[in-house]
Amino acid sequence: MSRRTINLLLLENIESLGIIGDIVKVRTGYARNYLLPMGMAEPPSDERIETLHAERIEALARVEARRSEREELVTRMEEVELTLIRSCNDRGGLYGSVTQRDIADALEQVGYPGVDIRAVRLPASIRRVGAYEVPIQFEADLRADITVVVEPDQPLEEREEMEFDDEGELIEKPTPKPVAAAPAEKSNAAADDEAKSEG
Repeated sequence: MSRRTINLLLLENIESLGIIGDIVKVRTGYARNYLLPMGMAEPPSDERIETLHAERIEALARVEARRSEREELVTRMEEVELTLIRSCNDRGGLYGSVTQRDIADALEQVGYPGVDIRAVRLPASIRRVGAYEVPIQFEADLRADITVVVEPDQPLEEREEMEFDDEGELIEKPTPKPVAAAPAEKSNAAADDEAKSEG
């Protein structure tokens, strides 16, 4: 029976897997179809591990420096409110959408560089005006929640009086039918007085 996993020596840094000089356990299919043919890894040997030692030390220093930068970035991004202006219809539905890339680019423009689109944990593209809480997460313990406010490029008329479903479609409200007022009934005393005056 063939082995399902294999140990490989990484020849370069690979996101979520390891850095150069790491010996990692991966699935054989991943190794055979990607890591080995791309020259990113090879079977480990003492000689090869030794030759990668200096590069590994440099890689560790870069990883530590990047983590420090991200820690500082996460601290600064707490309670950030990012406002984006977008064209939309009169019901607040965007002509297009706001994506992870849009948010990462906007953060860089307002002084928060280095946010990769993979760190923008947006569950789905934003398709309506409104305020949204968006997590920015680099690693398991490096996370900040920012608020993304999408505003229309023109005022929306009667927006407060309209209701929309999750897809941005207008919810039709039934028009109340006018109710005819019932004629007021006369009291018995009033009816008696009217009969006497006629007599």
